Amino acid sequence: MTIALKYCHITVNDVDEALAFYRDALGLEVRNDVASGGFRWVTLGSTTQPLLEIVLSEPHAGRPQADGDALQELLTKGVLPMTVFSTDDIDATFEQVRASGAEVLQEPIDQPWGPRDCAFRDPSGNMVRIQQESKA
Repeated sequence: MTIALKYCHITVNDVDEALAFYRDALGLEVRNDVASGGFRWVTLGSTTQPLLEIVLSEPHAGRPQADGDALQELLTKGVLPMTVFSTDDIDATFEQVRASGAEVLQEPIDQPWGPRDCAFRDPSGNMVRIQQESKA
C-alpha cells in the first residue's frame, strides 16, 4: 500500500490576488480553475512535484455561512496554518518573492534545526515559509 498527499487547501480572501503571489511570485503553474456557485477553486502545482497540488479558495466557497464566517475571522487574524515550500536556492527565491512586493516576515537565515529559510505573508495574510535544506 502507498499513500501520498495530493492536495493542500489554502484559504484566501481574493483568488485573483492570491494567484499573483502563488503563480507569479512563487512560480507555481495553474492546473485547474473551477467556478461554481459564485466561487472559484484554483489548483496550482510545481513542475518538480507533479503529484502535489495546492487549491486556493475563499472562506465561504463550498461551506455553510457560519463555517465560512468562522474561517474568515481566522484568516483575518492571520492565524490559519502556515504553508512551507522548499527550494534549491533560498536566496534567489527570496529575492524573486520580495521583488513581487510580498510582505517579508523573515529574511533568509540558518535555523538551528537544519534548514535555511525565510518567511512571507501572502496577500490574504497567510504565513508562507520557504526553506532550503542544509548542505551539511
